[in-house]
Amino acid sequence: MPQSTHMSESPKGTVRIVTLGCAKNEVDSEEIAGVLAQSGYLVDGTKPAPDVTVINTCGFLEASKQESIEAIRKAVRTKGKGRVVVAGCLAQRLGEELVRLAPGADAYVGVGQMGRFDEIVAEAFGVQRGAGPMLDVKPPHHRWADVPTRARAGRPWSSYLKISEGCDHQCTFCTIPSFRGRHVSKPIERVIEEARHLAATGTKEINLIAQDVTQYGYDLYREFTLPRLLRELNGVDGIEWIRLLYFYPNRLTDEVIEAMTTLPKVLPYIDIPLQHVHPDVLRRMKRPWEGERYLKLFEKLRAAMPECAIRTTFIVGFPGETEAEFSALLDFTKEARLDRVGAFLFSREPGTPSHEMPGQVPSRIKRERYDRLMRLQQGISREKNADWVGRTMTVLVDETRDGWSAGRSFRDAPEIDGWVFVRGEHEPGAMVEATISRGAEYDLYAEATSSEAAPIRAHAPRPAR
Repeated sequence: MPQSTHMSESPKGTVRIVTLGCAKNEVDSEEIAGVLAQSGYLVDGTKPAPDVTVINTCGFLEASKQESIEAIRKAVRTKGKGRVVVAGCLAQRLGEELVRLAPGADAYVGVGQMGRFDEIVAEAFGVQRGAGPMLDVKPPHHRWADVPTRARAGRPWSSYLKISEGCDHQCTFCTIPSFRGRHVSKPIERVIEEARHLAATGTKEINLIAQDVTQYGYDLYREFTLPRLLRELNGVDGIEWIRLLYFYPNRLTDEVIEAMTTLPKVLPYIDIPLQHVHPDVLRRMKRPWEGERYLKLFEKLRAAMPECAIRTTFIVGFPGETEAEFSALLDFTKEARLDRVGAFLFSREPGTPSHEMPGQVPSRIKRERYDRLMRLQQGISREKNADWVGRTMTVLVDETRDGWSAGRSFRDAPEIDGWVFVRGEHEPGAMVEATISRGAEYDLYAEATSSEAAPIRAHAPRPAR
């Protein structure tokens, strides 16, 4: 993650931060960078031999585990007289086992400790050569870093804003609660302060992230507080788009839908990971509802927000998945006609109930089912995109190249969805009104009509039913 932040006149040394995994880790790394910069370090990812290398690890799936281990080993091989600090999810998940699998770092620390990273680095420098590393992977107690210390990386006009940590759901395939801990909401006044800080640094789009945004606030206020949070964020000057990641199906209530339909800055974008639709598979997953109820929810969303973009993810090849259960997933995909569908091959993760379940699906069958699902969705996506031809939408420009601007509409979350390619090189960070000329499988092509932002919704929203 290349970074350059402000520094004191006499920096303590240089820091390079390597970020692996999801957007939550990106936020954590920005907070780590800010804390270290404030205490006198120069955070600069371009330095070939930094004094400190921080590896912010991911421990979600086996593939991410291996990527993190390789990053640690590489940092240890090249550290010279510097220090290597291993942080984040994999350190929390594996603890002493990670020290054995990827030895040689000076410190291994778990999640939720961004606010004291200056202390952690100081302790790492105190580790004597030849002595064992510092190990701090006690159960997470999230300490939110001070808002002004967050050092932005990447595009300044688009920011992630973490509104909670951890998860209280008990999905049988998921490792996250084991290392991120129970659900903990960030106080609402702190979220608003952070949004104002981001706006002051040039942010136009904030992407609210949590394992379950719909649970926001319950632990603090004894009620689900997402609608109130959205109303307050809608009033933050400078913020133009508010996007939510991720919804939990049975908590996407009428109150939340009403807030989304009545607050102009809240995008009609629904990322709602369903994981599967067959009731027997969902029961084994310990997930709510089934396909018919999901379809009724989508009907309600589309009635309230006719232009809403709906995205989901599915797991293919969950233990015991039969051909009939997978066929139900295909039938649902045909009927739901979602804007975006992502899929994962089931990963057998140690420590999760699904690891020991009978009926593990062979890799060959998982891959074949994945290919069938994605081919089906590709055709649906092409048709959905073709529906936008001749219509106008606002595009937030992310980059320009070779006479084109690549940007995103309200339908496109950063890094996971498609692009809108607008003819002409427009200023990155600009919001351009464009008319769609062609729809491909995942992307749109457009001609700019003005640099003024157009309304997100083509029709007036209707109240949720």
